[in-house]
Amino acid sequence: MDHRSDDEDSPRDAAPRTSLPDGFSLDDAFSDNEDMDVPEFSPAAIRQELAKRMKAAETWQTDAGGLDDIVTKIGFSVDADASVSTFDIDADQDSPPSLAHSPPSRIQSQSSSHQDSLYDVPLSSEFSSVSLSDNQLPPPLQHEDPEEIVSDYPAVQIDLSGSQVVAKEMHPDDASDVRASIETDASDGAHPMHHPQYAASLDHIRTKGPPTPVNVPLANAGAASTSALSIPSPAPLPTSSSLPTPTTPKFADPPPPKRHRITRSVGPSMLDKVISKTRPPYLPPKPRTEDRKHQHDWEEMMKHSRAAEEKRRRALQERRLARERRLEESIEIWEREIIPDWTVVNRNSALRRLWWEGIPTKLRAPLWQAAVGNALALSKDSYKTCSARAKRALASGSFPTTVLSLLEEDIRTTLPSIHLFNPERGPMYQDLRDMLCAWVVARSDEGLGYVVGIAKIAAMMLLNMPAAQGFVVLRNLLERHCLRSFYGGMSSRDDVEAYYRIFDTLLADGMPKIYFNFKQHHVSPAAYLPDWLVPLFLDHLPFEACARVWDVVMLEGDAFLYRAALAILGVLEPRLFFPDKKELLELLRGENKAALEAAKREGRPLNNGKYEMYGVDEENLWERIDSMDEWWRESTWKRLIERELPDL
Repeated sequence: MDHRSDDEDSPRDAAPRTSLPDGFSLDDAFSDNEDMDVPEFSPAAIRQELAKRMKAAETWQTDAGGLDDIVTKIGFSVDADASVSTFDIDADQDSPPSLAHSPPSRIQSQSSSHQDSLYDVPLSSEFSSVSLSDNQLPPPLQHEDPEEIVSDYPAVQIDLSGSQVVAKEMHPDDASDVRASIETDASDGAHPMHHPQYAASLDHIRTKGPPTPVNVPLANAGAASTSALSIPSPAPLPTSSSLPTPTTPKFADPPPPKRHRITRSVGPSMLDKVISKTRPPYLPPKPRTEDRKHQHDWEEMMKHSRAAEEKRRRALQERRLARERRLEESIEIWEREIIPDWTVVNRNSALRRLWWEGIPTKLRAPLWQAAVGNALALSKDSYKTCSARAKRALASGSFPTTVLSLLEEDIRTTLPSIHLFNPERGPMYQDLRDMLCAWVVARSDEGLGYVVGIAKIAAMMLLNMPAAQGFVVLRNLLERHCLRSFYGGMSSRDDVEAYYRIFDTLLADGMPKIYFNFKQHHVSPAAYLPDWLVPLFLDHLPFEACARVWDVVMLEGDAFLYRAALAILGVLEPRLFFPDKKELLELLRGENKAALEAAKREGRPLNNGKYEMYGVDEENLWERIDSMDEWWRESTWKRLIERELPDL
């Protein structure tokens, strides 16, 4: 049978052919030029075909050289260390014929005489389409544009288009020139793949790394078996009109999960239109007309409630402004009758009442100092001395780091609404820090440590007087027995327990409902009273209300601390009857979530005292304090002190 290319005008057809031995046929079982059935595509048929070809190759080899004679016949000298040849068998008559139009696949083989030489031998498409091993491995993932591998081995181009075989080495720099010439020919109308030599050399002109050699024993072909061939990972499989093109599965990225797009309705939803908002779901539904009427009534009530709240705020602001005007007008009375001798207020009820209304801001420094006194007999230089000792301790590193960290954190939470003591940009931050360090040094002489909350009292002193004067007032104020007990640490624990019992007794006498509610939930004064008394209410009350409380505390002493604490519970009384202890404690700490959300909706500030969101302000607090005159007696306070603290 004539095994030739379809191109009848090729000059290769006129060249003489080498006669082959009988029984040796290289017919391609998948040739497109033959009208024959495609053989059975199975491993058994492939093994049978391979055995026939190996047996024929045994008679084809004329001597032990084997492939060396084939290389000599095509006129190419093989260098065992330097070349990799790629040739088309059917391109020359002296070589074994093959089909020109079947795109060749290649396997690398190694000759027995040249152990280090590598060859690219094109086989028929059946060899490249299947694996000849019993354990067939899945084909690797193929890439459309494989990456070029730079190697020191040159590529070889064999030109078989003429009567004389020409072989030359190709380097990476020459590859671009060859491709450019091929593209030029293609543009002239002749497709480059119409020439058989391009089938074996065009796609492999680029340099390649040294492949792993494959042993193909041809000398003992009769004893060869299909398991002796080890074929490496195949190159991209060729396409053929007689074979289905195998496709490599491409693993695409999974599609991104679909996210639900939030749609914002302009008006009420369909569910809101049918669900009744004026009756619980466990009751029978109302008629639609009645439901709409009740909904309209509720909206009107809320409207009136917001208007009443706004009216109350305006009235509160007006009363505050009126009180400030009265204080300004009363400055002359203060300077004429109280400043010369502040004890006159103890004898004159009108002046005492004037003191309870609040001290003018510019007169607080001398009056606070006079009312507190100087029981410790501190000199004016006491602050300077303690501050110098604190600075030396800080410079030498002997100042306790734990105390310093507590001090810094205490400053950070001091009066956040006025931003004067902010550690980053507060103008009075350093003054407050120096006063607290001096106070720590002074208490260390007594064996006492830092107490969180003292920064609030020191900050209030600095807002009303110089640091040296405020330091003296601060130390004498904390020497009063009630505050000294709460600031005394473990050594004064018994006194603190006595003060808790005194407060429980006063609460049971004046507000029995609140007292029994606390007892029912096992809430003792230890859960909330220290948080009020240690910072002197500065964390929980608005600043103006707290300043007025301080004015009276300086005058009245420890008794007014308890009276103010009872007044706070009186203002909070409608909110204190929770069925859950946790909610009750959250309210006392100023962390009730419902009140917090309501304050945010109404736009009320939340940084001017924790109880401001409950509606606690100066007016309603003092209204409650004044109403306690009916049952509060100073004699009761003294009697309780004598009973619980007999040594005092």
